[in-house]
Amino acid sequence: MTKTETAVDTKYLFKRNNTWWVKVSVPRSLRKSLGYDLRRSLHTHDIEAAREARWAAVEELRGKIDEVRADGSHDSEETQHGLQQVDQHIVEIVSDSGEGAQKCGQILGLVSGKMGNGVWTVEIIPAEIQPPARERQGASGIRVRMGSKQVTNMGNEADMVVAFNEQVLYSRIDNRAYRKGTVVLLENMWAEDPEEKIREQYKEALADFNAQGLIVHELPIQQECLKIVPDPRKGKNMFVLGMLCAIYRRDTDTAKGEIAKIFRKKSDKVISINHELFDAGYAFARDNLDYAFEISTDEVDRLESAVVINGNTAAGLGVMAAGIELVSMYPITPATSASHYLADDFHLTGGFVHQAEDEIAAIGFAIGASYAGKTACTITSGPGMALKTEMIGLAVMAEIPLVIIDVQRGGPSTGLPTKVELGDLLASLYGSQGDSPKIVIAAATISECFHFVVMARKLAESFRTPVIMLTDANLATGVQPIERPDVTEEWFAPPVDQSSWDKDIAPYNWDETTGLSPRPIPGMRDGEYILTGLAHNRNSKIAYDSASNQEGMRMRSRKLAALSETMKPPEIHGDSTGDLLIVGWGSTLGAIEEAVDLARSQGKQVSSVHLRFLSPLEPGLKEIFSGFRKVMTVEINYSDDFDSPLINEENRRYSQLALVLRAHTLMDIGCWSKVPGHPLQPGTIGEVIDANLMALEGAVACSA
Repeated sequence: MTKTETAVDTKYLFKRNNTWWVKVSVPRSLRKSLGYDLRRSLHTHDIEAAREARWAAVEELRGKIDEVRADGSHDSEETQHGLQQVDQHIVEIVSDSGEGAQKCGQILGLVSGKMGNGVWTVEIIPAEIQPPARERQGASGIRVRMGSKQVTNMGNEADMVVAFNEQVLYSRIDNRAYRKGTVVLLENMWAEDPEEKIREQYKEALADFNAQGLIVHELPIQQECLKIVPDPRKGKNMFVLGMLCAIYRRDTDTAKGEIAKIFRKKSDKVISINHELFDAGYAFARDNLDYAFEISTDEVDRLESAVVINGNTAAGLGVMAAGIELVSMYPITPATSASHYLADDFHLTGGFVHQAEDEIAAIGFAIGASYAGKTACTITSGPGMALKTEMIGLAVMAEIPLVIIDVQRGGPSTGLPTKVELGDLLASLYGSQGDSPKIVIAAATISECFHFVVMARKLAESFRTPVIMLTDANLATGVQPIERPDVTEEWFAPPVDQSSWDKDIAPYNWDETTGLSPRPIPGMRDGEYILTGLAHNRNSKIAYDSASNQEGMRMRSRKLAALSETMKPPEIHGDSTGDLLIVGWGSTLGAIEEAVDLARSQGKQVSSVHLRFLSPLEPGLKEIFSGFRKVMTVEINYSDDFDSPLINEENRRYSQLALVLRAHTLMDIGCWSKVPGHPLQPGTIGEVIDANLMALEGAVACSA
């Protein structure tokens, strides 16, 4: 398929042997009768003719599906065997580090997404690279939430968990990951371990789990895998994947295809062994477990216009779609996988990945490339942002366009490299020497990880300034089906004008209203100018006089005002007036809105607003906030609780967005924030909503 063809609408269409075909997905319950999908050739090589003819073919194929559905005989066999229809299910696979639990869950999520289910995954990663085995805080694994509709967050307590040992479950229990009735499929090899201490730990844990209401099934996973491989530690995950595909009726061909992709650089023998482990796990669950679930899809053909992807890959795709030419970075968790993706594919769009010797060199390289007329980006995480601080100030002072992607993690210092936190907001807004205004945006979804890179490049070049785009570990590693981007030339910022420069125009010919100026490029005729990190005037001359410094400050700040004038107020999720307004940013969007929707269904007057632009802030906030009795932020960063020792109204530290909003609006903005190291659950936010509504009613009662 040519580049031109990928840029047009190809919903339901695919190409085989230069001929266009239509493909319609078949609901899972009908696949015994009809197969995974129905296809029909359109007998044309022309894309425009195919686009016009497809709808009649789609209706014809859907008619066949409806005929079989109306017959009703397709589901009788599975119904007799206890197949349960569910709207959603949450599964965790938890193990020691290095046992492949994450890969198992990633494939399960990918397969589910490709089958048309809503999906959200959350990786469970220990802080240490290789913590000791059977360590309670060393749990490694993944959570997979599958739904009949779009899934936007990790959900609440899990329905089922597969555990490779009993000790790794304790940290998950502490994090409220499970409830009474959660099914635990537990490796039983530890019951007969040579060490008495381990046998006793296993026995005590079983009693503990049963007392907490978990439904535990001991399974001989290791024993079954030993029938196929000498070291089950390197194959147990594929056995478990087979089990889960049987339990949730996942498409085995798709799962095996993903297994083959993972091991494609290894031998056919390795692929074959992993397929054998998968088949063995599938057969074991089918023959020995009484659990069988069907998660329907609300839109049969959703897959035709969707791609299953994580946030870092989406950001990498966004870099290419934006026409960025260079990415310079130093490896850092959790941002590194974005560079891995780009290293494999960036060259296909003419891009170049530069791995610098450190974070400072990485941003210096990118600034130099941008100064020379290239479109540049640097990707990092919190500690890298700290090292880049001085160079960010240089880019602001020199007015050099630059896209900076900060995939946030827990901090400060090296902090919690593998954990989720929204802790870099204030550092992004103010973390540079002197007054250094810059554009700061925050992605709230995996789809926005893609689209916001495109927007960031356009903003950087239009306003001749650095743009910081914030994501976080939740978005970076989470997998979700998103609408397949239809790349258009409109996304690209205009090419850099390298025609001859007018000698009468200063290098910083600031517009008095907007602070914007055209951009000379060194090397273009008459476009030469000297640039340092020192204060400068319109002619790029070093300017220590107060008038020139004041003018430069004013013009750089005026850019943000000019951008603000083009923005619309944020959308309100819910009613525009009520008792409580929740304000969020970043990856908390899905959890907040799910909690708000539940509260509203119970008759509670709650709404939410989610901010994407953080510098400049989106307009109209004061007017929006005034429609509610109480406004508060919900964030994954630190704030003091009022019931803590020594804390009062005068010395309380507010969460980061709350602090910014209080200063911006001069209104009493409350906050609730935690730093649990993992995404917030909708249920937890629901408890916060209820507590604050009760406090409001209590205040009314007292005043009365």
